[in-house]
Amino acid sequence: MNITIQEIAQAVGSQHDSTKTITNVEFDSRKVTEGSLFVPLAGTRDGHEFIEQALANGAVASFWSWNLEKAPEGIEVIPVKDPLKAMQELAQYYLAKVGADVVAITGSNGKTTTKDLTASVLSQVYKTYKTQGNYNNNIGMPYTILHMPEDTEKIVLEMGMDHAHEITELSLMAQPKVAAITMIGEAHIENLGSREGIAKAKMEITDGLVADGLLVIPENEPLLPPLTHFLKQRIQTFGINEGDISAKIILEEKQQTIFEVAGETMTIPLPGSYNVTNALIAYTIGRFFGINIAAIQRGLASVAVTQNRTEWLTAGNGAAILSDVYNANPTAMGLVLDTVAKFPTPGRRLAVLADMLELGEDSLAMHAKMSEHITPEAFSKIFLYGKQMRALKEALAQKYPGLIVFYIEEDKEKLISSVKKELQPTDTIVLKGSNSMGLIEVVQELQGMK
Repeated sequence: MNITIQEIAQAVGSQHDSTKTITNVEFDSRKVTEGSLFVPLAGTRDGHEFIEQALANGAVASFWSWNLEKAPEGIEVIPVKDPLKAMQELAQYYLAKVGADVVAITGSNGKTTTKDLTASVLSQVYKTYKTQGNYNNNIGMPYTILHMPEDTEKIVLEMGMDHAHEITELSLMAQPKVAAITMIGEAHIENLGSREGIAKAKMEITDGLVADGLLVIPENEPLLPPLTHFLKQRIQTFGINEGDISAKIILEEKQQTIFEVAGETMTIPLPGSYNVTNALIAYTIGRFFGINIAAIQRGLASVAVTQNRTEWLTAGNGAAILSDVYNANPTAMGLVLDTVAKFPTPGRRLAVLADMLELGEDSLAMHAKMSEHITPEAFSKIFLYGKQMRALKEALAQKYPGLIVFYIEEDKEKLISSVKKELQPTDTIVLKGSNSMGLIEVVQELQGMK
């Protein structure tokens, strides 16, 4: 980024005549480097309180909504009413200045992996930037935009939400050329009331979709077509053995899945049919932007996915770990369990499942329903962690009284020691649960075990 303070002020409706150049934008004073614009956001503490640290780290300018008399000397101050809104307006300005096409991705599950797959495909031909980590909200998305290189041609933005109208804000800010919905699940149903409410919230991604843009949606989701009939933009559907872009799975293995689409063979270094549908979105977007089959094949085969999303690791004793602990909802957990159950393994299959949060009044029933994805033939031992998982414990006890189930309500140290005690070198263990349940700590302990 190379943009003058005067230009920034004009972009956010303020005034400043400095021609000093800004090369970076940060809202965390600890990350500020020489030449940065500091954005003092309101949080547990107000960001204005950290202006001295930002200045010491090299900030040359700052948005400022406090009394100007409180601003320190030695830094250019750009007066604004709301620093967050100013950052969002600056992101819109910078996006238009760079001129990159925006690809927006949302969904109840798989959006981060789909973002990674899509960016990998697009990067075979175009200068491509993508959302880093999970910076997918009204702070993280403009931050992502402001950090893209000036020569970016395509930017892949993940859009998250847990309430209605949040994706509308993001879509209007980004004005995507392509919008994709991975799936409609049950995540955040507590806030949105129903799967219908979730579908409407996800469809907000089209609110900023440009007139000649493309919407990509799953063929097998009946809730979406009634919400798309008014759209004038092009719509393409995807699915396994169905949809405009249809895949036939050839081979599923622990480290890769091979499938065929439009007569061409594709390979992804990821397990499961659910990752094939994610790859179909990337394929569809690649074709929309004119990328040839060979380049798409390279992009899919060489993808590097964000950590803790369907990630194969190795325990300290040699056991295989499938870590999928960033987030969870019933659809996603069921898909992961079904996938692991198919894999041939040298030893036993084990599962560690933690609470799925924000499921509302039907939460216990949804947890109990996971028993449909567990059999004694597929899994030798099950570890359940969290208050909600008691419902699954009871369902499994009734359905499979001989299945070994360890239930631990709150004691994570006990969970870790129990898993480590039971895990053998030839085992395969899958871990899945909501991020705040902290199963990543279990994964890390298993990696370090002797």
